Formats: sequence, structure tokens, C-alpha cells
Amino acid sequence: MPEQPARAWRVVLEHVERDLLDGRLGPGDRLASERDLSADLGVGRSSVREALRVLEVMGLIRTSTGSGPQSGAIVIATPTGGMSTLLRLQVAAQGFPLVDVVQTRLVLESAVVAALSEQDAPDLDAAHRVLDAMDAEELTPAEFLALDAQLHLALAESSGNTVVAAIMAGLRTAIESYVQQGAAAIVDWEAMAAVLRAEHRAIIDAITVGDALAAQSRVRAHITGYYTAAGLTRTTDTAHTTHTTHTTDTTD
Repeated sequence: MPEQPARAWRVVLEHVERDLLDGRLGPGDRLASERDLSADLGVGRSSVREALRVLEVMGLIRTSTGSGPQSGAIVIATPTGGMSTLLRLQVAAQGFPLVDVVQTRLVLESAVVAALSEQDAPDLDAAHRVLDAMDAEELTPAEFLALDAQLHLALAESSGNTVVAAIMAGLRTAIESYVQQGAAAIVDWEAMAAVLRAEHRAIIDAITVGDALAAQSRVRAHITGYYTAAGLTRTTDTAHTTHTTHTTDTTD
């Protein structure tokens, strides 16, 4: 059931991203109304709202309710980091095997949290904004998981490694696709959301106190734990085993 809304949500997000990339939209411009975007793109208004929510958390737009010229969504920033390349990678990533995506996440995100832990004063403002947005009780699973993916991207961007951040941004669509599919296998979503929130904050806490080993352990457990809960245990175990073996070989 959640797969169709997830796909529709991505249609809206990628449409807006392309308009920003191509210069059809820029700071100060207003997005089309929810009704017009829904009609033009052939998706439900709930999917439009999901996309706008994430764009706002990303800091690209600001939304306001009501009517009149100041209502709706206004662009306040443009994407950075080679969006053209990222969009091409997002398209290619749709065909990547799940095991490869998981392995890549384990390697990249372990490096990200370690780098952040080693900084004297890591900039975690963007991550905290997403964490706060994820506390909203009215979030649907699709909205929650979209913000989840954005949180991991925000950490990558805060690490200061532009290559890692670019790869994570390019993989975002593939990551969302898999986690959205897995959500259908989770019986008690509210309990899972509570676990994910706690895990996110535990990762941030480890980064804040400069405990790189704890941060790495927690982010790996967080990534593999979700895929296990979503019924992808075999694939996750394979990815985790491969990562662990590689780490051990390197240490030796």
C-alpha cells in the first residue's frame, strides 16, 4: 500500500528540483499551488504536501498557510553540490541491488559520524531541525522515512566531505525506495518510529561528546536493524558481514 504514495512523492520532489536546477525557479519565486501541482503531475495532494514538507526541512522553501499573495510555498534557496550529477545518480540508483546500497551506507555513514565526532564543534543544526520535524505525531510513514533519509544526508553534508555528501545525496532516492518498501512489513509502525527516533538521537549524542567508536557502532546498528525489522534479514546480514570482514582485515 505505501509504495504508490512514495513514488508519487518522489515525482513532485524531483519536479521541483529540476525546476531549481534549470533556473525556472529561484529565490523569491513561488511554487505552483498544491492543487495545480497535483493536477499537472497527476499525483494526490497528500503527495504534494509530503514533498513540500521535506523541501522545507531541507531549507529550500518556506511555506505559509492562509490565502492571498503571501500564502503557499516560496523558494528561499537553491540546491548546491552539483545537483545535475546527483539527479543522474538518483536515476541510476533505482537499479542498484539492495545489498550494494546497504554496504555503501555502512561504509560512508560510519566515516561520516567518525569525522563529525572528531570535530571540535560539529555543525549539527540541520540534523537537529530534521530530528525535531520527525517528532511530529501526524507524520505518515512515507513522510517520516523521507525525513529519515534527509537526516542522514544532513549529517553527511555537515561532515565537510563534499564527495561523501554528493554520493549520499545521489543515493537518497534509492535509499528511500527500499526503506519505503520495507515499511509495509512492519506491523507496529508507531513502535518502530519510536525506536528510530531514539537511535537517531543516540547517534547524535555520541557525535556531540566526541565518541567516534560509539557513533559508528550506533549508526551501523541503526541501518542494519531497520532492514532486519523490515524482513530483509538475509540481505542485511550479508552486507553487515562483508563490512565487518573488511574492517577486521584493515585493522590487521
